[in-house]
Amino acid sequence: MSYWPLIGIALVVVGFVLRFNPALVVVGAGIVTGLVAGKTPVEVLELLGEAFTKQRYLAIFLLTLPVIGLLERHGLKEHAQAWIARLRSATAGRLLIAYLAARQLTSMLGLNSLGGHPQTVRPLLAPMAEGAAEASHGPLPEAGKERLRALSAATDNVGLFFGEDIFIAFGAVLLMQGFYAEHGIMLEPLQIALWGIPTAICAFLIHASRLLRLDARLAREAAALRASSPAATEDAG
Repeated sequence: MSYWPLIGIALVVVGFVLRFNPALVVVGAGIVTGLVAGKTPVEVLELLGEAFTKQRYLAIFLLTLPVIGLLERHGLKEHAQAWIARLRSATAGRLLIAYLAARQLTSMLGLNSLGGHPQTVRPLLAPMAEGAAEASHGPLPEAGKERLRALSAATDNVGLFFGEDIFIAFGAVLLMQGFYAEHGIMLEPLQIALWGIPTAICAFLIHASRLLRLDARLAREAAALRASSPAATEDAG
């Protein structure tokens, strides 16, 4: 067995470490892997085209990117921040907890595409969380904004990862069913999915507790920023 085709994995790792364009890294690694495996350039292109047409959701995903970019250019983030700032009871932690619950529930029903980093987190969730935090605590330091954006992305990941395991038609559930069947343990997908519920509940409670502490931390960071501002220093003098 030749292990040279595994060089594609190394190329992906190196490309991501050097922060090259992810799409170019993945496609380039696929082409190199195919060539090393003995495929002709035409055969490699045929394989890539066949994979793309089979995974039709990728085409839909790529079509949404220009739409999101156009909306952002016309002030989508600003409108989201202004809208959430008008809700006095909204805080960054409460907003992210609500999104976490919605993300888990929709993923449990197989509606994975209703959220996501490019179509929801970056243009909507993160700006709304920033707007809610600044409405409650005032201007935030740059480190606080970056942490808030990271937690917004993490909230989407946690909700999706632990919610989709409860959907009986999810690939991982079917994979586990096949693994058990190979070893003589016959289980229905519903049985496996039901055992994912306690894990999803624990994940929700753990991440929600982190988000509840977020508001207090943002308040401390905003107070420290105000105290260190030139105006506050002059008043103290």
